[in-house]
Amino acid sequence: MKKSKFSLLLVLTLVFSLILAACSGKDDNNSSDKGKDKGDGKATSSKLASKQEAKILESSEIPTMDTALAEGSTSFTYINNVGEGLYRLDQKNKPVPALSDGEPQVNADKTEFTFKIRDAKWSNGDPITAQDFVFAWQRAIDPKTASPYGPYMMGGKIKGAQEITDAAAAKKPYDVKKLGVVAKDDKTLVVTFEQPIPYWQDLFAFPTFYPQQEKFVKEKGKDYASNKDNLLYNGPFVMTKWDGPSDTEWVLEKNKNYWDADNVKMTKLTFNSVKDSSAAVNAFEAGEVDVTGKLSSDLVPQYEGDSRLNNKLEKTVFWLKMNENATSGFKNVNIRRAVAQAFNKDDYAASILNNGSIPANGQMPKEFVTDPNTGKDWREVNGDLLKFDKEAAKASWEKGLKELGKKSLTLRFLGDDTENAKKTAEYFKNQLETNLPGLTIKVEAVPFAVRLERDNKMDYDIQVAGWGPDFRDPMTFSDLFVTGGGSNRMGYSNKEYDKLITKARTELGGNPNEYYKTLLEAEKILVQKDAAIAPIYQRSSAILQAAKVKDIAKYDYGPDYCYKWTYITEE
Repeated sequence: MKKSKFSLLLVLTLVFSLILAACSGKDDNNSSDKGKDKGDGKATSSKLASKQEAKILESSEIPTMDTALAEGSTSFTYINNVGEGLYRLDQKNKPVPALSDGEPQVNADKTEFTFKIRDAKWSNGDPITAQDFVFAWQRAIDPKTASPYGPYMMGGKIKGAQEITDAAAAKKPYDVKKLGVVAKDDKTLVVTFEQPIPYWQDLFAFPTFYPQQEKFVKEKGKDYASNKDNLLYNGPFVMTKWDGPSDTEWVLEKNKNYWDADNVKMTKLTFNSVKDSSAAVNAFEAGEVDVTGKLSSDLVPQYEGDSRLNNKLEKTVFWLKMNENATSGFKNVNIRRAVAQAFNKDDYAASILNNGSIPANGQMPKEFVTDPNTGKDWREVNGDLLKFDKEAAKASWEKGLKELGKKSLTLRFLGDDTENAKKTAEYFKNQLETNLPGLTIKVEAVPFAVRLERDNKMDYDIQVAGWGPDFRDPMTFSDLFVTGGGSNRMGYSNKEYDKLITKARTELGGNPNEYYKTLLEAEKILVQKDAAIAPIYQRSSAILQAAKVKDIAKYDYGPDYCYKWTYITEE
């Protein structure tokens, strides 16, 4: 593993890495700045620095840059900065046409979309064509690729996607060419949906739907996306340094072939990953870096009132995933309910996180979606579904152990090896062992990429997992835990829950009130009735950003950050 050093006033060796997170945020700038870029590529009053470069800290390595294999916000963020799809989120979280040359033609029932591909080039100078989209989407839905997001983002949405996935699961023949995406010619792409999708623009701004050049991917074979030299780029930046998933330093430079290069001001962005928040802060205060990664809870209070502190409640919710494998005991609903009610989430948010995060008692975040009839927030409508209750937890625990014929249980708690993740694991170990007599928690702290691998293999008993929305619709949370779903990975299955999700996806796209009510009921089954997951908190992230760094776009869904509009002013 490579390491990078910063020449600090204090002798520090920084060992680098990035916390798993879900997608989040809005425009990342200081509200008092008058030189804000309005999105037209022009700074309004602050004078641009002659050197448009920045150094930014992150908290983990990039697991993959393959759009078909990416599944975490770290990958999505950097894919978004070096790549682009039919649409791109602007600085206000609005999807706008990107490689799509304007808005598409749409048929009467809003299921067929015809896009014209703008004149744009890959970083090797080749033109981007409609066939590049067809190839990438077919590769993502192909079960042989084992894409974690392809079936999730396309299933029940793009025509033929679910049929392909179901056939493969049943070990029957399938044909990826049946996917509802066709290149009529080099510049014309036709996409067919199963039913009207109100959030279709959000989908096409998401990295899973970015194009890939078939010739290049096949030429590279198993080495495709393994490092900077085995990638093609079509976004605002290109990677000039990245040796693969274990690399702790990567560099983005302006892509001269990008169709909108005139609106990209940054010429170089250098990223390093660091697990130690104190070291990150020291580097920031020494002027060695311009932006930190997310701060640990003990550091946030020190910067209250400091204009360089950016703190925002995200749309990301974290919960305990309980793997219903043969040995964990989590097939028993009382054991799940006991664990879900045995930890003090208010205390966790206040003392362990201490960064503005709030307790969560449901799957859906606050301030994300509203009742189409009344305008009330989802959380206000569905209320608190699973709260901390030590006595109720103990009662469920004793009942569950009796039903299992056991007097005790030992569970493996899988977590990241970052500073914050280790604190979290120790907190839950203490809470659960204290409030559930007979429970032993064995903490297994591993690198982020290893945790993703073990999660995919369901090689864990319990873990903290977070989810940020991929598009602005409750379905981005609701369909995570359908039976056999690509994001389930904990063995949960409820036919009633599956039926509600299927109904919403296939019958209610044109009926927003019934669609909303159906997904409200699904959340109650998942959290309140089955205790399939144990909600913990809705995340607020805090970073330090130098005053000279302007307009880092932060997103509520999809990638975390975009640097397309970022610029540096004179200090």
